[in-house]
This record gives sequence, structure tokens and C-alpha cells, in this order.
Amino acid sequence: MVVTAHPLASEVGIEVLKKGGNAADAAVAVQFALAVVYPSAGNIGGGGFFLFRSAKGSCSSLDFREKAPSKAHRNMYLDSNDQVIENLSLYSHLAVGVPGTVDGMVEIHKKHGKLPWKDLLEPAIKLAEHGFLLTTKESKNLNRFNKTKASNSYNPYFKKKYKQGDTIFLPDLAKTLKAIRDFKRDGFYKGVVAENLIDEMSKNNGLISQEDLNNYKSVWRDPIFGTYKNYKVISMGPPSSGGVLLLQMLKMAEYSSLDQLKFHSKEAIHLISEIEKRSFSDRAKYFGDPDFYTVPTTDLLDTNYIKNRLQSIDKNMATPSKEIFAGEWDSNESDETTHYSIVDQYGNATSVTTTLNGAFGSGIIVKNAGFLLNNEMDDFSVKPGHPNLYGLIGGEANSIQPNKRMLSSMTPTILEKNGDLFMVVGTPGGSTIITAVFQTILNVIEFNKSILTSVNAPRFHHQWIPDQIKLEKEFSLDTNLVNELKSLNHQLKFVNSMNRVDAILIKNKTLFGGADKRGDDYVSYF
Repeated sequence: MVVTAHPLASEVGIEVLKKGGNAADAAVAVQFALAVVYPSAGNIGGGGFFLFRSAKGSCSSLDFREKAPSKAHRNMYLDSNDQVIENLSLYSHLAVGVPGTVDGMVEIHKKHGKLPWKDLLEPAIKLAEHGFLLTTKESKNLNRFNKTKASNSYNPYFKKKYKQGDTIFLPDLAKTLKAIRDFKRDGFYKGVVAENLIDEMSKNNGLISQEDLNNYKSVWRDPIFGTYKNYKVISMGPPSSGGVLLLQMLKMAEYSSLDQLKFHSKEAIHLISEIEKRSFSDRAKYFGDPDFYTVPTTDLLDTNYIKNRLQSIDKNMATPSKEIFAGEWDSNESDETTHYSIVDQYGNATSVTTTLNGAFGSGIIVKNAGFLLNNEMDDFSVKPGHPNLYGLIGGEANSIQPNKRMLSSMTPTILEKNGDLFMVVGTPGGSTIITAVFQTILNVIEFNKSILTSVNAPRFHHQWIPDQIKLEKEFSLDTNLVNELKSLNHQLKFVNSMNRVDAILIKNKTLFGGADKRGDDYVSYF
């Protein structure tokens, strides 16, 4: 089974499995297909995290997160008065981190792949060269991009107005994918594609150099392991904050009799929000790139520490965020990461989350190479106490340093039950990634919902700062619930949509897919 953000990418993945490929092969093929058909988040100009569990139960994880260029420095987004220059870390060539996706895919294939590398690139090349039909949502996304996000004059996506069923051709991206097909890593980090990328940087005050491309290496890291009741939880460690915070939240839920509360009741939403709030306050202080900063993972997951955090929750009143940690600001949410979950016919599973950061990343497309560049540098603490795109703050642990990886919320996760594969789950959504994965797991385990219902249930989110529960608009229809939450001193903010969770649940050796109705997400299986 393959669950991705786009029907064509899901079909690419399932065809790889039908040809005898494994979950890692399918993950590589899906990643390159998404770079073509889902440009707002699918990418070769970004980075991400790969989590793998073999049929025998061994686990590995790959960090192919972007890195700061060697010429980056901690105050690069500040003016002479030490004030943050608006949008410089988001929509300029200075916003771009050194891409990691291509190196990551090469490493995944080298370690776990079964089919020939070239076979995994051909579906994406075919889609780019021969064209593909736009869905309604993707046509609207491209119209929005062309109107508000495109940052340079070279734009192979430009058309005054797209509609569902239009065919889009991407010949320059096809040429780039062919170079990667023929030369693997060197097809992107060296040669013509690299020259195009460096030219884009040098002409527009960007920092990425050929030396940066040469030096980029993805890193195999130990996954984070923990338990929730009788389930084993496997997730991504730093520089993602996702795995540690997810385990923190699950442990607090386990010690708080959540299973006695009604689904989406006042009491359940209050408790879960207060748990989330406390974990996010830890994120701001303790997380960064483990190659530069020692993240106190053991202390953060210590049973006594978690129980002490839980004791500060008042069941009858929200704790103001300023009493947990000081600070106030507002933020806007962007949802343009993407996730896919795969289980192959051999019993291997992958959970993969990749991103450009914001929708269409920096909006910059490399001339003649046809791919979008990330704006991942905004995920650093551009200034201690200053919020990023997602309203998340950070301190010294996540300050900008040359060759450092920026902190992430991506949370690719796999669960086992009694030693057997039970769930593969993940989502895009910036800061809401962690809480959406947390709630999806609770929906299945504590509230006995099917995986499809769990994925599509309305979601809510608290990230400590700003001090508010963000809820999807469905909750606003329940006026009693709204009034009850307000009576507990919660500030509420209603939004149209959060996250697009893609998950697979395994019960009695049968696979059940959960594709999020919020997008074009699609389950393919055989």
C-alpha cells in the first residue's frame, strides 16, 4: 500500500512494488514523482527525513535535512539596529538552505534499494516530459503561486489561469531528472544542474557555493524509540523535534487517564491542548542540530520529568502560556510539507516527510533546471525569541551557524503492537505536524476510530505561543463546546484546514489506508 499527497505519485509507488521493488524503492520513486506533480511541497530542492522498518523489525532513519551554507552567519537577517528584516529569511535567495533531497534518495537506495536506480527515476521523467493532468486543487495552487509567490522571472509554471484537466509540461525539470538518473548524486550536486543552481545564487546575492554542494552529506541517525501503553513507537530524532515531543505527549497522555474521556469532548480537548503546550515550551529551549548541540533527549523523556510536567495541568482551567514561559506574538500557518507512508509486500515499511518549508518554498525556480528552491533558513532562530513562519520560537540551540541543520517539526512515525507492524503515519503542516500525528494515534488507540476516520477527523492544535487553541472550522458549529472551552480560559482561533495526514494501519495482516480528504491524497494498493 502507498499513501501520498497525489494520486499520480501513489500510482508510481504501487507500480514500483508490483515490479518487485520494496518500500525503499517506492519511496525514492514517489519522492521524484512528487517533485513533478506536487510542486508546492514535493521537491528535489528541499530536504526531509526517512524512517524505515524492515520486515524483521530492524529500524533506520536518514536525515537529509537542508544545511546552512558555509557563508551563513547568526545575524544575517538583522539590520544595523539588530532588528529582523522582514521576509529576508523567507522570500529571497538568502532564504535557501543547501538541498538534501537528492543525496538522501541516493543514500536510501544504496542502503535499502532493490531495483535499479534508473528504473526509479523513469516515472517522474515521463510525467515531466510528456505532461500530466492537473487536479482542481493543484490548478488552484499554481494560480495562487503565479499570483503571489513566484519570486523570479524564470517560471515554467506560468500561465494566466489554470483549470482542472489542463496538461502541464516541465521539460527543464525532465532534463534535471535525467541528469540525476544518469549520474545519481553527481547529476545534481555537480555538472550542469549544479552550475545552474550556483548561477542562480551568484546573480542574486545567494550564499550557496559549489563547495557547499560538494560537502553536503545526509546522515544515518538512530531513530527515537519509546512506548505508549503496549505499543512501541519509532520516530525521528533531532534535528527533528517531532519524535521526542511526540513521545513526551504520548507519555503524558498515558499517565492522565485520557482513555476515560469522550472523543472531542471539552475535557479531552482541554487535556490534550495543555499537554501540547508544555511540550512546545520545551522545544523552544532544548532543541537544535545534534551535530552542534547536545539535545537532552533522555532528560526530556524521563518518567519523573514527564509526571512533574503533567502535575501542573489544572483540569478546570487553562494555564496561561506566560506562566509556562514568557513571550507573545502572532503568526500565519503554511502547510507545504508533504508526507507519504508505504508498506510493501515483503513487510517493510517507510514513513517519509519532506519539505520546501513554505508553500512553493522561496518561490525561486532555478533557471533552465526547472526546480523550486526551499526557504528552510527560516527554520533557524533568526533572532532569539523571534517567531518563524509557523510562529515557533527558538533560542541559542537553533541559532544560525555555517553547515548547521535547522530544527524541524517533521514527525515520520511507525508503531508496533506485540512486535508486529501496526501503523505508519506522518503529515505536513509546520508546527501542527507533531500534534496531528499525536492526535491521529490517539484517535485509533484511545477512541477506537478507523484509520480513515482518524485521519479525517477535525483537528486542534496548541503550540504554547501564541497562547491559543487553533481548531478546524467544524468545531465552531458546536456552540456548547466552544463556550465550554472558553469557560476554561482558552483562547480559540478557527481555521479552514490543518494538515494532510497519510497513514496505513495493519490489523490481522490486512492493510487499511488513511488518505486525507483535505487534499488530493490517495491510497494505492494491490
